[in-house]
Amino acid sequence: MNRKRLAQGIAAVLLMSLLAACSGNNGGNNSTNGSSVNGGQSSPTATTQAEGGDDLSGKYAMIFKNTGNPYGEKMMEGFKNAVEEQGNTVILKAPDQPTAEAQIQMIDELISQKVNSIAIAANDADALQPALQKAMNAGIQVLSLDSAVNTNSRTVHVNQADPDLIGRTLIEGVSEMIGGEGEIAILSATSQATNQNTWIEVMKRVLEEPEYNKIQLVKVAYGDDLRDKSTSETEALLKSYPNLKAIIAPTTVGIAAAGKVLTDKGLKGKVQLTGLGLPSEMAEYIESGVCQWMYLWNPIDVGYLAGYTADALVKGTITGALGDKFNAGELGSDFEIIADGEGTQIMLGAPFRFDSGNIADWKDVY
Repeated sequence: MNRKRLAQGIAAVLLMSLLAACSGNNGGNNSTNGSSVNGGQSSPTATTQAEGGDDLSGKYAMIFKNTGNPYGEKMMEGFKNAVEEQGNTVILKAPDQPTAEAQIQMIDELISQKVNSIAIAANDADALQPALQKAMNAGIQVLSLDSAVNTNSRTVHVNQADPDLIGRTLIEGVSEMIGGEGEIAILSATSQATNQNTWIEVMKRVLEEPEYNKIQLVKVAYGDDLRDKSTSETEALLKSYPNLKAIIAPTTVGIAAAGKVLTDKGLKGKVQLTGLGLPSEMAEYIESGVCQWMYLWNPIDVGYLAGYTADALVKGTITGALGDKFNAGELGSDFEIIADGEGTQIMLGAPFRFDSGNIADWKDVY
């Protein structure tokens, strides 16, 4: 993760926003239902256009899992930046609840709007297949990002990091925190989330290795990426397992909720916490020592890479085949499509560790 490049990218976005604000065109953002997209905040449905609206070359849509998720808002911000850099229209959608049914309705709406591409962070890997195949049959390029759909439902997947590396890193981190022994629990998002389930399976597999045989996974809980439910699930874990040594929350909503619960209950140093979190949300818990360290990639970059991937698919620069390469704007050139089981994927990079030594550098970035 390159902080200098990230800071330059954010500065560029701010400059573009300033120029748009001076154009006398409502900030350059036209939206449906009176909604707007600014600073990563998005309504359930928002549409924005680059200036000179008559000569736009395409409509690029992204559907996230649900509203009210800061991680998803940052991802949509990155997608929006990439699409508008190329002079295209961006459509951002997210249902109120993280369900496949709600996403299917949005896919159908986008088919009717005759968009050029749909990028989706799936609430269910398989349930979206009929709707996404309908989209592909209509000539729409379909890709997934963050949380994949099955390989029959998309051309390519944009992956934030190697799933095996994420799962292993989380187990290595928690083992270091608890001295290699004790009870741990996982606080996940939804039980159908593809990325969460993949990481959990990797964690379970790593725990079978001899060096981790004194660590016991007692429960996988699901907070559905909702703050209140993640809070209640954390409280239930603490009540059900009084000897619990640590919680791994591979979800930004879950880890922040768990951090608050552990803080409010005065459990700093008694129950350890790690997982995947936003620096802006986790800084107070890292600085206080409730969470010694956690991991993440830059969600803005995940969305940005997906935006350039969608454009490359629409233009025919790539087809989703192994070995295809393309340029991803500020992220650089020569992003290569690699294998992903029976399908293909594009990998952003490795997870980054945030701790007390570097959190101050990142907490105001995202």
